[in-house]
Amino acid sequence: MSNLKAPFLEVQGLTKHFNISHGLFEKPIWLHAVDDVSFAVQKGETLGIVGESGSGKSTLARLLLNLIRPNAGSIKFKGNDLLPMTKAKERMFRREMQMVFQDPYASLNPRIKIGEAIAEPIKANRVFEDKKVIAARVAELLEMVGLSSDVAQSYPHEFSGGQRQRIGIARALGVSPEFLVCDEVVSALDVSIQAQILNLFSELKSRLNLTYIFISHDFSVIRHVSDHILVMYLGEIIEIAQVDALFLKPLHPYTRALISAIPEPDVQNRSGKIILEGDIPSAADPPPGCRFSTRCYMANDRCRLEHPELLQYEQQHFVRCPYAEV
Repeated sequence: MSNLKAPFLEVQGLTKHFNISHGLFEKPIWLHAVDDVSFAVQKGETLGIVGESGSGKSTLARLLLNLIRPNAGSIKFKGNDLLPMTKAKERMFRREMQMVFQDPYASLNPRIKIGEAIAEPIKANRVFEDKKVIAARVAELLEMVGLSSDVAQSYPHEFSGGQRQRIGIARALGVSPEFLVCDEVVSALDVSIQAQILNLFSELKSRLNLTYIFISHDFSVIRHVSDHILVMYLGEIIEIAQVDALFLKPLHPYTRALISAIPEPDVQNRSGKIILEGDIPSAADPPPGCRFSTRCYMANDRCRLEHPELLQYEQQHFVRCPYAEV
């Protein structure tokens, strides 16, 4: 995964385990949310992260923005190590890294007007302090996301789900970030509204030279927005590649199963739908060998005993399976 220029975001060995035991004298029970995750993103790119619920996607998102602390690993943003930073320096970089959530309504105070909600991070980060300048910035942000500046005087309950998501995007853009982490941002929307919001993200990326990490359980959404795709399963990366390479030649059986389930006629090399049997195992008790071995149609005794490494098959194509279908 090496590049000639330094990555915009570089993650190495990121690990987060949660102690979920209840009693003071109980033996610790560790939930393996994220395990030894490494990747890099270049400026202006979109990295899509896909996987089922319980794969560790949302935990990874919160680790990247330092909302929770990892047990191990490093995060470098524009060459700066984010984890050992002082609070003052962290606040400075927090302005450049923002998150857009699945449910924008949950992050909006129902008692304050939309304009005030968008202005909150601008005021908190002291981007502007003059009230007229802040009001002008709020109006600019609303129009940037396809809403009239007049809606600044309305309340959150007056908007549809798609409009609220536009408001959430405007709020995230208020401090002029360079990097957005978008966590399941269209999963609660109708398909027609999803397309509008995804197109808005594409327009904003070009207009503002943004870099994205886009998280979804929906492979068709990830395919639409991404330059590279990272597939997660039970806290681990199991495949990562450029989007065209992944769809042309998916190597891991899990990736092949997810792609086979996409209801699109143009998915290449479709060899029939692969049905995944059973549920994703508990992250508190992952299988001892390959974590996908309990559901894999290719699994053998070696798979159930030996934990596979993430192997490189092509320059930017990595897979965690010694029996990958190359």
